[in-house]
Amino acid sequence: MPPGMALTAVGAALESYETRLNFFRANQKLFKSFERPGRTLEQSFEEFNRSSIRLVLPDPKKADSLSAYIKLEMNYPAGIDGVAILNGFIEYAIASEQQRIASDLNIIVKNRLNELKGKLDAARSGYSVDKEAKIASLTEADQLRRAQLLDELTALRAQLKNQRMNRMAQLDEAIGIAKSLGIKKPSTPSSLGDMSRDNGSNVMRTEITNQAIPLYFMGVEALEAERTALLQRKSDDFTDPRIGQIAKELQLLKSNRQIEVLNSRENEDRFLAGVQPLRAEEARLRNLNMDMTRLKLVTIDQQALEPLNPIKPRRLLIVAFGMIFGVVLGLALAFARHIVKTSVATAKQKYVAVEASPISSSREVERA
Repeated sequence: MPPGMALTAVGAALESYETRLNFFRANQKLFKSFERPGRTLEQSFEEFNRSSIRLVLPDPKKADSLSAYIKLEMNYPAGIDGVAILNGFIEYAIASEQQRIASDLNIIVKNRLNELKGKLDAARSGYSVDKEAKIASLTEADQLRRAQLLDELTALRAQLKNQRMNRMAQLDEAIGIAKSLGIKKPSTPSSLGDMSRDNGSNVMRTEITNQAIPLYFMGVEALEAERTALLQRKSDDFTDPRIGQIAKELQLLKSNRQIEVLNSRENEDRFLAGVQPLRAEEARLRNLNMDMTRLKLVTIDQQALEPLNPIKPRRLLIVAFGMIFGVVLGLALAFARHIVKTSVATAKQKYVAVEASPISSSREVERA
């Protein structure tokens, strides 16, 4: 608050009707002489406020003062402690303004704290929404991946089963051919041709070819053994390593560790983003020392003192005016008396003259 604004605030408090009335009510002993029978407290105060106390502001046209000021004057009758009233009222107004400023500051701080609390609550709400959205996204991704793996596993098992059935069909066909050719043991095309001309000698052959040997050369025994094993097989999962990988991924998808960590957070305020300045300001406002006893709004340059002489009645002035008025009144009375006497004498002379004229005229007629 700038000094000029502080002075204006105190001046407004000194001029305030409510402040004056509250001081009047709080110090009724000082205002006993203003009370009149049949009047209420407010009516007695109205007379005092209207005729006794006056706020004087500096003339803006005159630059005789180096600083702004406010002056308070009070006229009071004899027998009243006007000095105590005026000084007490000024202290009361300053204290009242201090309390008002403190109240305004408390309201400002509380409003700011409520605003910060609202922003923190909004941040918590946003974090909660983001957390729930992330958990939902992770859960949905896990469900989608699990469904894809299960579909792949089902398709892969069906493929392996079809491959096993096809292999069995191939074995049945090869077994039939091997039986017709009389091949019981694994053999080769060259050895099959030499079976008819067996000369009793031991011969070791090595065949090099770029063509696959037909399946029936495996012989009936080997083919039937493989066919029997395929018929007894209950699952084809071990024949493809991809099935093991799918089983591993499905096992990992049973529990999402990231979701568990998000749900196990105890103090979620630590994970709020961008709220550190808000927390710092909130801590500063809560620890703010708002001691208004040291707040000095204005400086009282001069305390009210008991005047050396009353402003009224001014005895010398009254005596001087009385003498002047007496002289003027005496002169006026003398002048009026002189005028009256002169007027009466003149009127008598005229009356005598008027009375004498007819007599002389009549005598003159008689003589004629």
